[in-house]
Amino acid sequence: MLWKRPATLEQINQHSQGCMMEHLGIRFTRIAEDTLEGTMSVDARTRQSFGLLHGGASVMLAESLGSVAGYLCTEGEQRVVGMEINANHLRAVTSGEVRVVRRALHVSPHHRGGNTLIRY
Repeated sequence: MLWKRPATLEQINQHSQGCMMEHLGIRFTRIAEDTLEGTMSVDARTRQSFGLLHGGASVMLAESLGSVAGYLCTEGEQRVVGMEINANHLRAVTSGEVRVVRRALHVSPHHRGGNTLIRY
């Protein structure tokens, strides 16, 4: 199994309370052996002033899934944070729900953090 930390959807969604994920309505909807899925409604919280899904909101959804998937792949006191993200929008969305699927067949760190230290 890919995930090194045991977690249920209920636990992951509970951990999302009180932060930006809750504010944007991001919900984790499926966790499987090598897959994590999440959704976000396209509504007043996530649309820009022209009525389209805001690019920042869609990147927030992708970053949230990537961060949680990365965390589930760690052990002990290890933590994962995103350092860079890039997105291309293929078409406009004005309503409904957007879904992100993070499926990993092979996971290896791009950077182990040997020279990057983040202090809290």
